[in-house]
Amino acid sequence: MIVKEKALVISQEMIAPDIYDLRLAVSFARECRPGQFLSLYMDDRGFLLPRPISICEIGKESVRLVYRIAGKGTLAFSKLKSHDTVEVMGPLGNGFPLDACAGRRVVLVGGGIGVPPMIGLAESLKELEGEAAPKSITSVLGYRSETFLTGGAAECGSLFAAVEDAEAASRMTAERESAEGAEMGSFPVTHGNVLDAIKANGIEADAIMACGPGPMLRALKSYAEEREITLYVSLEEKMACGIGACLGCVCKSKEVDAHSHVHNKRICKDGPVFDAREIEL
Repeated sequence: MIVKEKALVISQEMIAPDIYDLRLAVSFARECRPGQFLSLYMDDRGFLLPRPISICEIGKESVRLVYRIAGKGTLAFSKLKSHDTVEVMGPLGNGFPLDACAGRRVVLVGGGIGVPPMIGLAESLKELEGEAAPKSITSVLGYRSETFLTGGAAECGSLFAAVEDAEAASRMTAERESAEGAEMGSFPVTHGNVLDAIKANGIEADAIMACGPGPMLRALKSYAEEREITLYVSLEEKMACGIGACLGCVCKSKEVDAHSHVHNKRICKDGPVFDAREIEL
C-alpha cells in the first residue's frame, strides 16, 4: 500500500562532498523492501514534481536515505534539519528478490550513488535463515574517488572497493594497510571499476544484485551472460509521477508491456529492479 504523508526528519548530515544522509520517521517503514524508493515533495510551489530517492536502510519506524545533490530539488532537501517535516510518498517500485539469493553465492555491486541501496539489501540478506539464506554475501562498491558507506556492507559480508582515481586508490590502500586502518576494518581497494575488482580478487557469484550507472550495468550484464550468472539490476532514471501513470520513465523490454502495449517497462512501477534478461541496457 502506497502512503503519502508528512515525515519527521530525525537527522541529516553531509557524509561526503554533496552526499547527504537523511533519516526520516515514516508510518510505512515496515512495508519497505530493499531496492524500493520514496518520492519527496518540496514546499516550494515552484517545484511541481517530487524527487525519487532510493531507500538505503529500513528500520522499524524509520528509513535512511542517502542522496547526492543533483539539482535545485535535492539542494532544497539538503537544508532539512532535525524536527523539520517533508512530504513523502512510498514505498514505491519493486525491490530486489530475496528468494533469488537462497543458497547461492551472492555478490552485491553498487556504483556511486547506487551504493546506498546495497547496504539495506545486505542487511536484509543477513537476516535470512535456513534454506532462505544465501550461501555467502560479497559486496563490491565502486567509486570515482573517495569511498563512503563502506561500514554497513562490511558488517554484512566480504567487502571490496573499486576506485577509479589512481591517486585516491593508492592513498586508501596505504591507509588500510596501516595499523590504524586495520583497527577501523580493512578491505581491499582496487584501482579501476567494479569488474576490475571482481576479476582481481577472484570473486565468484551465482547471483549478482546491482545498482549504479548505465555503463556499469551494461558491463555487468555482458559479464553475467558469459558466465550464466543470474543478474538483477536497479535502474536510475528521472521520474515524474513515480507510480507508473505518466510513462515518463521507461526502458526497452523484450516482452510487450500489458500497460503500454509496446516493448517498454515503466522503471518506477515495473522496476526499478529488473531481471537483466528482461530489459535492454
